[in-house]
Amino acid sequence: MTEEAQSAGNPFSQVPVEITVAVGKARPRVSELLKLGPDAVLPLDRRVEDPVELYVGDKLIARGELTEAEDGQPGQLAVRLTEVADLKGGL
Repeated sequence: MTEEAQSAGNPFSQVPVEITVAVGKARPRVSELLKLGPDAVLPLDRRVEDPVELYVGDKLIARGELTEAEDGQPGQLAVRLTEVADLKGGL
């Protein structure tokens, strides 16, 4: 039986899952946060060309690169996957 046929019979295959895309972290001091206002820039620990990480909850499921969505609105972000975790190895 193919994976597609197996997932078609599984009621969980239609449940939406929220994926968080992490582009980096910032670690400002509270005093620096209190000074933030419009047009402030908060530097992250990553560069533009660094990979982003995709999470479901707190589980890392993939890495990828930010790109512009081909079929979306102009300027809409998308992620091109470059690495995917082995999700079948769990439970």
